[in-house]
Amino acid sequence: MNTNQLKQEIIEYSKKIGIDKIGFTTADVFSELKERLKRQQELRFQSGFEKGSNEERTEPKRLLPEAQSIIAIAVAYPSRMKDAPKSTKEERRGFFCRASWGNDYHDVLRERLAKLESFIHAKVNDAVTKIMVDTGELSDRAVAERAGIGFTGKNTLLITKEYGSFVYLGELITNIPFVPDSPVEDSCGECRKCIDACPTGAIVQGGQLNAQRCIAFLTQTKDFLPDEFREKIGNRVYGCDTCQLVCPKNRQVDFHIHSEFEPEDDIAKPKLKPMLTISNREFKETFGHISGSWRGKKPIQRNAILGLGHYKDKTAVPELITIMNNDPRPVIRGTAAWSLGKIGTEEAFEAITKALEKETDVDVRYEMDKGLAFREVQASQK
Repeated sequence: MNTNQLKQEIIEYSKKIGIDKIGFTTADVFSELKERLKRQQELRFQSGFEKGSNEERTEPKRLLPEAQSIIAIAVAYPSRMKDAPKSTKEERRGFFCRASWGNDYHDVLRERLAKLESFIHAKVNDAVTKIMVDTGELSDRAVAERAGIGFTGKNTLLITKEYGSFVYLGELITNIPFVPDSPVEDSCGECRKCIDACPTGAIVQGGQLNAQRCIAFLTQTKDFLPDEFREKIGNRVYGCDTCQLVCPKNRQVDFHIHSEFEPEDDIAKPKLKPMLTISNREFKETFGHISGSWRGKKPIQRNAILGLGHYKDKTAVPELITIMNNDPRPVIRGTAAWSLGKIGTEEAFEAITKALEKETDVDVRYEMDKGLAFREVQASQK
């Protein structure tokens, strides 16, 4: 088997099936990553969404004993919406991050990799392969970096020369011993715009992220959002793009190559008030095809409630009162009470006071007290 010829054939085929960049690396241990993961655990900087042990995340042969090489792929996604819908005082909107625009990238990239896998198996009878996209044990970024697709920026995202950091990543582990590609040189230089712009200071230093403070992570949690982050989440209902948008490597980067990733106006930037009462079925039918729906509707609803509080949307007061009084979920009731206090109308304060008389959940009562405390803040500002 001529692996150099096969490698070239794979590269050519990848272009035909919608893969924008492809690179090859060895299945050697990711030693530097292993040490970094240990340090992240010691500092409690991990999100908790990570899959597998440090060994499984850094030793490809634990996932595929026959592993000799890893093929990394990157697929570009757009960074701008054409004619994006605007928020109005009557209809405030939230937004999903760009990585959640269009169809779920996990499905799209798995489909691309499955085609690549079939191509390889047709060429090599005894080929052994394993596909991963984001939810696998391996770090997509570390694999792509070593395979020469891009370099890791100070915002911890992979940055490519052609598409900036607006790329989805995936990989295919195989027993075929391909000649590896060379990594590209880090070119962030002295720039620290992403570090300075991060709303919560989650980028501790270049290349180190405290996921527990990252808005992208926080929007996916299901409990009460800690107070210090409630103002900073703004109208984000899922994810955060700040560190990408300020990056000079992303200036003028906006590729609309794949129709699957084109944003749908009312999904990428949904109206907030309808999110409060959407049923499970409606949520699945409307948002089930995007990656931002993977945690279900509860985090999205909580974030929508916070977004209405952020806007101080007085038109949302009746809906917020209704869910504060009737929603069976303490996090939703309590967050609604907090946002009502943030909006700060007399109707809102009276509703919180009345609801407090019958509320039995300790956490919700605490949120109601915090909502009522906004009245004292208002009085002190007059």
